[in-house]
Amino acid sequence: MRIAFSEKSIVTPHITPFVLAAGTALLFVSSTAFATAQEEAKGFVEGSAFNMQNRMLFEQLDYQKGSSFRAVSGQRGQTRAQESAYGLMFTYVSGYTHGLLGLGLDAHAYGAANLGTEANHTRATPRYVAKDGPEIADSFGRAGAALKLRISSTELKLGEMRTKTPIFSSSDSRLLPESNRGWQVISRDIPTLTLQAGRFTGWADRNARKNGADLLANYSGVTSGSFSFIGGAWTTPITHLTLSSYYGKYADNWNTAYLGSFYKLPLSDKRSLSFNLNLYRSTDTGKAKSGEIDTTTWSLMSTYGIGAHKFGVGYQKVNGNNPFDYVNRGSIWLENAMQLSDFNGPGEASWQLKYDVDLSTIAIPGLRLGLAYTRGSGINNSHLNVMYANYLGYSGINGKHWERDIQVRYTVQHGTAKNLSLQLRYGVHRTNKPQGESNMNQLRLQAEMPFSIR
Repeated sequence: MRIAFSEKSIVTPHITPFVLAAGTALLFVSSTAFATAQEEAKGFVEGSAFNMQNRMLFEQLDYQKGSSFRAVSGQRGQTRAQESAYGLMFTYVSGYTHGLLGLGLDAHAYGAANLGTEANHTRATPRYVAKDGPEIADSFGRAGAALKLRISSTELKLGEMRTKTPIFSSSDSRLLPESNRGWQVISRDIPTLTLQAGRFTGWADRNARKNGADLLANYSGVTSGSFSFIGGAWTTPITHLTLSSYYGKYADNWNTAYLGSFYKLPLSDKRSLSFNLNLYRSTDTGKAKSGEIDTTTWSLMSTYGIGAHKFGVGYQKVNGNNPFDYVNRGSIWLENAMQLSDFNGPGEASWQLKYDVDLSTIAIPGLRLGLAYTRGSGINNSHLNVMYANYLGYSGINGKHWERDIQVRYTVQHGTAKNLSLQLRYGVHRTNKPQGESNMNQLRLQAEMPFSIR
C-alpha cells in the first residue's frame, strides 16, 4: 500500500486584532491563576503516549423513490452506492519539558486502503475513500504535527491538529478524522472555567489526500482563508449545571455566536432528568461571499434516565431564509443533526424521539442499543439567497422529511480482543421534493481496534 503524505504540517500564526485580544486575555488568566498543570510535567519523553486505531468500514446507500446519484466515473442515475475501506491512525502525544515554559509535540499519521470500492458504484463525492481523477484511489493518507507550549495550565498549539468546540469542531464520524491547520489556545487555570481561542487557515476533510485546503462551508459551498473564534465553558456553582459560549468569524462570510447549557437533575432510584440546549446566531460579514445570512437556530433535548434506559424528546427550530450553515464537518452540535440529515432547512421545525439502553447489566456486557426517529416540516426554500439557491438547487415551500436510525454497538470486555468494537447502523430517510435531499436507506458496518503504548 502506497500512502502519500503532505509535505508541510507546521505553520506560523497570523496575528489579527481579534486573536491578539484573545491571546492577551488567556495569558492574563494564566498569570493570575493559582493552579498549574506545568508544575506536574513528567518530561517530554516520560509523559509521551503513542496510540493506534484500526478501523474498517462498509457502507451501502440504497436510493429510493426516484432519488439517484452521479458516480465518480460520471455515470448518472445510479441507485446503489457502496464503499468499503480500511483506515489506520497513528497518534503521538508527547509530554512537556520541565520548567516555567513546557515544550511538547503532537503528531499524527493517517492512512487508508480501498477494499473494493468501485468508481461506477460510488457517489461523485465519496464518503470514505478518496478520488484519483475519474477513479478511486487504491490508498491515500496524510500526516501532520503541532508544536505545543504550556505555561501554568494554559496551552498553545501551532500546526496541524483536531479541534472540539461547538462552532469549530473536527469530525471523526467516518473512516479518518478531519484536521485543521492553524493555532489554538486552551486555558484551564481557573478550575471551573475552560477558555479557548484560535485561528485556522487550512483544512483536511475526512477522506482528503493532503492537508491545507481552503476552509469550506458545508451548504453554501463557499471557501474562505480563515476561521477565528473565542469562547469557553463554565461549570457553574449550581450543581450539575454547565454553560458555554463562543463567538466565531468565518472570514468574509459570516459571524456565529453560540450559547449552550446542560443541566442534569439526579432523582431517586437511579433516575435522572437532563436538559441540553444549543443556540446559534449567524449574520453575514465582510464581503458576504455566502450571501445575506440572518439565522437563529436552536435545539433542546430533554432526557429521562432510569437505570440502563434513557428516553429523550427533542425539538429544533431554524429561523431564517437560509439553512443553518457551518464550517468543518463536525461543527454542528444541534440535537437533531442525524446520520443522514441535519434537519437544518430554512424555517424548519423538527422534533425527535430517541431511546438508548446499556444492555451490559441486562443481557450482554459491552452491548448498547440506540433508536431515534426525527421528523421535520415547515421548510421554505423560496427565499434562499443566490449562493444557497445555486449550490443546493432546492426550491418550493412546505418541505418535510423524516429519518429513522438504529445503532447497535458491542465492545469486547476481556481477553486478547479487549476493546474491539463492532457497530451496526441502519438509517432510513424519506423526503418530499421541496425539502431537496435524497430518499435513501443506509447500512453501515464498522469495526474498530485501538492500541495504546505509554
